Amino acid sequence: MTELLGSLKEFSFATVVLRMCLAMAAGGIIGYGRTKRKRTAGFRTFMLTGIGASLTVLIAMYEYNMMLGDWAGKVSEVGMKFDASRFSAQVIGGIGFLAAGSIVAGAHQQVQGLTTAAGLFTSVCMGIAAGAGFYECVIAAMIMILVTLNGMIALEALYKRRTRNTTLYVEFDNIGNIDVITSLLRQRNTHIYGIEIERTEAKGGLNPAAVFSLRLAKEMASHSDVMTAIAELNCVYSVEELIS
Repeated sequence: MTELLGSLKEFSFATVVLRMCLAMAAGGIIGYGRTKRKRTAGFRTFMLTGIGASLTVLIAMYEYNMMLGDWAGKVSEVGMKFDASRFSAQVIGGIGFLAAGSIVAGAHQQVQGLTTAAGLFTSVCMGIAAGAGFYECVIAAMIMILVTLNGMIALEALYKRRTRNTTLYVEFDNIGNIDVITSLLRQRNTHIYGIEIERTEAKGGLNPAAVFSLRLAKEMASHSDVMTAIAELNCVYSVEELIS
C-alpha cells in the first residue's frame, strides 16, 4: 500500500491525469448537492474550479521538472529562480472574484451566497491539494466539506430557531400599524434592535411591510409564540421568519 501511494506521488502523465480526475470528481460531488438546491454555483462550477486549481500546481511542478531537465542549460545562463507556490497563491487570490459574484442581496435585505462562496474557496484549496498529489488530504477535505454543506443544514436551522435573536418580516394594513406591533413586542419584553421599512403603502398588490430585528425575552424565547402573537393582530396579513 505504501509503495502504491509512493508511486502515485511521482510526477508522470498517468499521475497528472489521476490528480486532475480526482480534483474534478471531488468538486463534482460537492457541486452536485449545490445544484440540487439550485444554488448560484453548482455541479459544473465546482468541477471546473477543482480542475483549474489542480492545474496550477501541476504547471508549477512541470516547470520545475523542465528547469532541471530540458531547460537546465538556459536556466544556468540566465539564472532563473523558481517558486512553486506562486501559481497556487494567485489562484487563491483570484477565486475571490468568482466567489464574490455568487454573493447577492436577496429579498427582505438578506445576503445570500456566502456559503456558496466559501464552498468555491475550499473547492479550490482541495484542487490544489489534488494537484500536489496529497490524496489523503483531498479525501478528508471532501468528506468534511460534504458534511458541512449537507449534514449541518438541519442542525444550523435548529440552532437559529432556538436562539433568542430573530428577524421577522411582517406585512400589515397600513404604516401606522407598526406602533401596534412594537407595543405587542414590548409587552412580551422583547428588545427591538431595529425596524427596516420595506413599503410604506400598498403597491402592485403588495401590502405595507417591515423587517423587525429582535431579541426575545429569556422566559419567552419561542419564535413560534412571538410569530403567532403578531399574526393574531387584526392589522397583520402575514409573518415570516428570515433565516439566511
